[in-house]
Amino acid sequence: MTLLIFLQFSGKRVAILGLGRIGLAVAKRAEAFGCSISYHSRSEKPFPFPNYKFYANAVDLAANCDVLVVACSLNAETYHIVNREVIDALGPEGVLINIGRGAHVDEPELVSALVEKRLGGAGLDVYENEPFAPEQLFSLDNVVLVPHVGSDTEETCRAMADLVLGNLEAHASNKPLLTPVV
Repeated sequence: MTLLIFLQFSGKRVAILGLGRIGLAVAKRAEAFGCSISYHSRSEKPFPFPNYKFYANAVDLAANCDVLVVACSLNAETYHIVNREVIDALGPEGVLINIGRGAHVDEPELVSALVEKRLGGAGLDVYENEPFAPEQLFSLDNVVLVPHVGSDTEETCRAMADLVLGNLEAHASNKPLLTPVV
């Protein structure tokens, strides 16, 4: 029996760590369930979402939500951005959802918090040592683990293949790449 199954999502305070394209898509879906939205990003977003509350750091964000969704890019600033301080701010009723990268979360701290019930629960589809999840998590009833398949739909796979082919064609024709890596 898993704790996460019994939580009602409607009306929760949802915080998004990284309000980029994916974080914004999550926020819009959470809004449809009557959730209040807060976020932390490198800077406050200028777009017109007056109901989204900006927090200047991850600790304050975690302290003011029920569910923390990690959807930021991985870089030196976001490596282990979810550390003991953030986990403790989220607290024993809080739920951490990581759909970003495994290295966003300090996994030993996460495991300790889940075992000690300092964190209410976690939903993970990414792990620091992909594709391996920490073995200690397998027997816990307050965590849901899935392989990183959130975007693995027929349409998405086709779109990814089309993008690869488009980039190869652009490269072979000496044209700008559709998705250059900078």
